[in-house]
Amino acid sequence: MLNQNQTPLLDALKANAARLHAPFYTPGHKHGEGISQLLADLFGKAVFRADLTELADLDNLFAPQGVIQEAQQLAAEAFGATQTWFLVNGSTCGIEAAILATCGTGDKIILPRNVHSSAIAGLILSGAIPIFLNPEYDSVLDIAHSITPNSVQSALQQHPDAKAVLTVYPTYYGVCGNLSAIASITHQYNIPLLVDEAHGAHFAFHPQLPTPALAAGADLSVQSIHKVLGAMTQASMLHIQGNRIDCDRISKALQLVQSTSPSYLLLASLDAARQQMALYGKMLMSRTLQLANKARTKISQIPRLSVLEILSPPFEGGLGGSSSIGGLNGSPGFVALDETRLTVTVSGLGLTGFEADEILDQKFAVTAEFASLQHLTFIISLGNTPADIEQLVQSFTTLAKEYRRTNLTVKNHLWQQHFTTQCHDLCYSPREAFFAVSEILPLIQTNQRICAEIVCPYPPGIPLLMPGEVITKPVIDYLQQIQAMGGFITGCNDTSFKTLKVVKI
Repeated sequence: MLNQNQTPLLDALKANAARLHAPFYTPGHKHGEGISQLLADLFGKAVFRADLTELADLDNLFAPQGVIQEAQQLAAEAFGATQTWFLVNGSTCGIEAAILATCGTGDKIILPRNVHSSAIAGLILSGAIPIFLNPEYDSVLDIAHSITPNSVQSALQQHPDAKAVLTVYPTYYGVCGNLSAIASITHQYNIPLLVDEAHGAHFAFHPQLPTPALAAGADLSVQSIHKVLGAMTQASMLHIQGNRIDCDRISKALQLVQSTSPSYLLLASLDAARQQMALYGKMLMSRTLQLANKARTKISQIPRLSVLEILSPPFEGGLGGSSSIGGLNGSPGFVALDETRLTVTVSGLGLTGFEADEILDQKFAVTAEFASLQHLTFIISLGNTPADIEQLVQSFTTLAKEYRRTNLTVKNHLWQQHFTTQCHDLCYSPREAFFAVSEILPLIQTNQRICAEIVCPYPPGIPLLMPGEVITKPVIDYLQQIQAMGGFITGCNDTSFKTLKVVKI
């Protein structure tokens, strides 16, 4: 057992920031002496004294032998991993590295169609061929959940030469699929299970939270420590266990996708966040769960509002019980819910999620994590306070009383069609299409053409079109609908979404 009280990287950074010497190395502001006064007024000088480079005492991220290595070892023990790598380019670079380390050009990888855009970037960089699985789709909630064990089993039977399986756990809505069953099936083929656990870094620290990916049998997990714990934005971790993945390949892949000038502010924040959770994680998560449950209980009692809950035990092969907003809760794609993630359905008020989001933000100073057609989703974390919860509940109480219109049920059959029919045809691999000669056409002329860019409503950054896919009218209609209702489209060259880049014929 390591001493989790220690913060070796943070301590070394603090000591070097306080050392008086003449600096003739990067960064150019030299301990904040040359920083813009505007930045100094906003942040103070102290943070810039700690904005240092790879000095001898601070180790090297790509060949750690000192304090970074010690900090990563402490993190591995705290999060239940065999080995941990610190990430300064967010979980994005971790997902990319995971694919690069397990798949080469032409290799198959099985993954959900509702993966984050970082996984598509990993396909483009590696040249891997995606075998997409449709996630379980809940037409009542209008939410895509997880892929199921049965779908993974079927895919591996059809593609026994696949090099890896990648899944998302939890989803942006906090929904967890049956990861232990998926791991068991994947390992029967002796290939690794990679998990985008960006929103599940807190799972290891409280028994009331879903099982962490590694504990469920995953070989690799990528976690955004900044999303739900106390690290700075962009600070993430990649964990592995077992021997199905070559650690050297992970290290080499990370050298391709991480900055050679990593921010020590981000690295130190990972060290501090790990120590905080290792020492106080259960207490902090107990408090966070209490706040979340208070919000869930009170908001669910407001007329015409409902919250995402799981009420039934899981089983394979059918619909489970319903929650206050109905659906597939308790099914193979929804076996657990992160109770610190709060999704509120507002369509009963005659509002779209985008309209409700704007009202809450501008009128009540309450800002959601993201909005969708029917819902608003909120992240309740260790940084929230009882006052935050009171403000959230009061804002919804007022919204329901003063902003309700004639009941409008927002239906989205196009999204349902996207996730309940066969996945789009890939005429090219994502890499081939991305690097192919392309042209930009008016949207109306792109039907049945091959997409050459990533197109997704954001957040949560799940691509609706990707390089190599055939563009169809239903998907174009859906994206336009999202845009018309207040969402926005990202990833593509034309942010107004009047044109698309396609492979030139």
